[in-house]
Amino acid sequence: MTDTTEKAAEQITTKIWREEAEPDNPFVAAKSYCAGFDVYGDLLGKISLVEYLWLLFKLEPPSTSQTRMLEGLAVALANPGPRDHSVRGAMNAGVGGSTRASALIAAISVGAGNLGGAREVFTAMQYWQQCGLNLESWIDIIHNPPHEERTDVWPEMEHTPGFDPNGASCPTPVKQLLDHLVGIGHSEALVWLQTHRPTLEQNTGSPLAFSGVAAATLFALGFEPEQAEILFLLLRLPGAAAHAIEQEKMGWSRYPFFSDGLTLTNDPGPVTHND
Repeated sequence: MTDTTEKAAEQITTKIWREEAEPDNPFVAAKSYCAGFDVYGDLLGKISLVEYLWLLFKLEPPSTSQTRMLEGLAVALANPGPRDHSVRGAMNAGVGGSTRASALIAAISVGAGNLGGAREVFTAMQYWQQCGLNLESWIDIIHNPPHEERTDVWPEMEHTPGFDPNGASCPTPVKQLLDHLVGIGHSEALVWLQTHRPTLEQNTGSPLAFSGVAAATLFALGFEPEQAEILFLLLRLPGAAAHAIEQEKMGWSRYPFFSDGLTLTNDPGPVTHND
């Protein structure tokens, strides 16, 4: 390493990552360490992607039950489906001929909001931090929600975060996911949510949503609201990407929710140009 490269390395302040340079090229790494673990010597082939995500965010390896809980949540969130707004955003970009990067950006932009999006998970996590397992505190915050600090960026929540204001009853997949996660580690927070779900739904006037289960799970796993917001965005991208590519190939005439395609009912006929 040259003196300049050594000084540059010393200026990089991060607990997440450390590199050792190749002897013949100070600009590439011979070894890369994540939270102290040699990525290509100790981790490659020995841990799953979910375990690696945990290590990146938490800087320590997860337990078996923590891995299984995060894996379960990741599978459940990986593809919200074409009815989800963020997936539709990616599909619109794909079918419209935008770049594939644009499709992912569209999914992130739409999925970042406070209606089933990552900001809702962030706010729900704040509710968990404030209320914990106290039902009275939850009922109070439901009926007297706090005001958004950054109204210049985020509008006030119009519903209780983690619950679907447009829902009729708790969807079967949401209940299945909650049951699965409770069965893994019997986390206090998830058991509490499962037990008090009917009461919470009665007070919110809305059924529990995937965002609510995600917030409770990430709270139970010890993530911070900022980390939960990012993870929720990240874990939902695979489905958006897959649907965007599929829709790009199928074209606009086979866009979902138009069973017979698009039909022009008042075709003016071919365009003529007068010289």
